[in-house]
Amino acid sequence: MNVADSETVATILRNEGFEIAGDIESADLVLVNTCSVRENAENKIYSRLKAIRSYRGGNPSLKIGVIGCMAERVQQDLIDNHGVNLVAGPDSYRKFPELLQKIYLQETAINVELSTDETYAGICPTRLESNGISGFVTITRGCNNFCTYCIVPYTRGRERSRDPQDILQEARDLFHRGYKELTLLGQNVNSYLWKPGTNSPESQDHNIGNIGFHQLLSMVAREVPGMRIRFTTSHPKDMSDETLKTMAQHGNICKHIHLPMQSGSLDVLKRMNRKYTVEDYKDRVSAIRLILPDCGISTDIFCGFPGETENDHQETLSMMKWVRFDSAFMFKYSERPGTFAADKLPDDVPEEKKATRLQDIIGLQNILSVESNNADIGKIVEVLAEGLSKKSDKKLFGRTSQNKVVVFPKMVYSPGDLVKVKIIRCTSATLIGELVK
Repeated sequence: MNVADSETVATILRNEGFEIAGDIESADLVLVNTCSVRENAENKIYSRLKAIRSYRGGNPSLKIGVIGCMAERVQQDLIDNHGVNLVAGPDSYRKFPELLQKIYLQETAINVELSTDETYAGICPTRLESNGISGFVTITRGCNNFCTYCIVPYTRGRERSRDPQDILQEARDLFHRGYKELTLLGQNVNSYLWKPGTNSPESQDHNIGNIGFHQLLSMVAREVPGMRIRFTTSHPKDMSDETLKTMAQHGNICKHIHLPMQSGSLDVLKRMNRKYTVEDYKDRVSAIRLILPDCGISTDIFCGFPGETENDHQETLSMMKWVRFDSAFMFKYSERPGTFAADKLPDDVPEEKKATRLQDIIGLQNILSVESNNADIGKIVEVLAEGLSKKSDKKLFGRTSQNKVVVFPKMVYSPGDLVKVKIIRCTSATLIGELVK
């Protein structure tokens, strides 16, 4: 999401006469786009700001801005204590012209107002640091779920959906630029719901009814049939059979779903306000397996949420074994100021216990990932080549439709090519393949 937002900001700045600098030494303005989902992300930003400030020795007029979720959360402290000139929240990027004017007049430049309708319609993002193969298209902004541990609804505001015509235009732009794959983005992507005439004035002339996520997914797949389509992140409560059937109907929609589980304990899910039960989650996994038998499933899991018992932890491990995820993002709980959990739920699981439980989760997932990858040995898969392997310039890496990373001989192929590869061995994280003769 932050990559997509940075690309939107780059377009707004270019319209104001700015150009992308090749390095910090030649820059007049450096913007740091930030995340507040976990404490570690914010700590990295403070270190990064310190490093950027050091460049003022050679360029005293260098201006520094912090944008994104951390800007929304921390605000004035960034200016008072971290040498920042400009602070802009995720809904304030159209205000950059006036904010820039303020900093050059030596005035405080802060705008962190949340919006109920800002979707940055009509702004075609400037692609930054891209491999030229995979691009992002934001379809929703904000979130209405209010999971008790999450700061996003407070930093990105309420959920709103973009005009589908705007989304299709952005998809076409990526296609005409030669991109091979696009990912539809949203905090809760499959809750997308476009109601003409309510989200923006531009929509009122469109002769269309309400559009849900599965309909949008089909529209995008038909609009750019030569591109792979992915989406993230899905909320289990909104993962409908209609979406799964749409994925099955279109060959260019990748067969991979990221379905955050967070915990396998019903009690913990209730305290998290996740709005689904363990049985609900199992039902959605069963539907995926039935409608999309070859679909890859990845997830998010974190341990140590307030009140989590050893039995809760064991239920999470049992759930992992039942689902058999292909891969997972795994974390320890970190309290985020301003959330319900931080205000109302004591952070009562000791850090050493969190660390032990996290190692249990990582260890089990490594086993599951190896088993999943072993099952692919002998299969012929289609891989979208993305770049050179880190270990050899004679090999390429890319991803399957199921979002698994494959390393294979480069030979005559280049990044951006779709390559048929036979899987011959694997690690827990990577498939190793040979070219199909």
